[in-house]
Amino acid sequence: MKKFFAEFKEFISKGNVLDMAVGVIVGGAFGKITSTLVANVITPLLAFIFNSPNTDALNITLRAADEAAGTEAIVLGLGTFIGAIVDFIVIAFVLFLVIKSFNKMRALAEAKKKAEEAEPEPEPEAEPEPSAEEKLLTEIRDLLKNK
Repeated sequence: MKKFFAEFKEFISKGNVLDMAVGVIVGGAFGKITSTLVANVITPLLAFIFNSPNTDALNITLRAADEAAGTEAIVLGLGTFIGAIVDFIVIAFVLFLVIKSFNKMRALAEAKKKAEEAEPEPEPEAEPEPSAEEKLLTEIRDLLKNK
C-alpha cells in the first residue's frame, strides 16, 4: 500500500499533472465565459436579426400539443442548436488564437536557442601590451630583486 501511495505522490508531483489541472480549471471558467457570451450577446443579436423575441421563436413546431389527446408538442430546437454551434465556433476560434500564439512563441524561443548554439563563444581578449614606462619599471624591479 505504501508503494501505491509513493507512486501516486510521484505522479501528482510531476509538472505535467499540475499543468493539466490548471488547464482544466481555466477551461471550465473559459467555458462559462463563452456560454455567457453566446447566451447574452450573440443569441439576442440573432433574435434581433430574425426579428423574433428570442431564439426559441426560431424553433419549428412539427406537432402542436394536444391536451385533449394527451400528446406533447414535437419541436425542432433550431435556436438552441444555432446557439450551440455559435458557442463551439467561439471556443474553437479562441483556442486557435491561443495555440497559434503559443506555437509562435515556441518557434521564437527555439530560433533564439539555435542562434545561441550556433554563435561561437567570443575568445577572451589578450591583455594589452604594457607601455614603455611599465616595461622599464618592471626591469628596474627585477634588477632590485636580484641584488
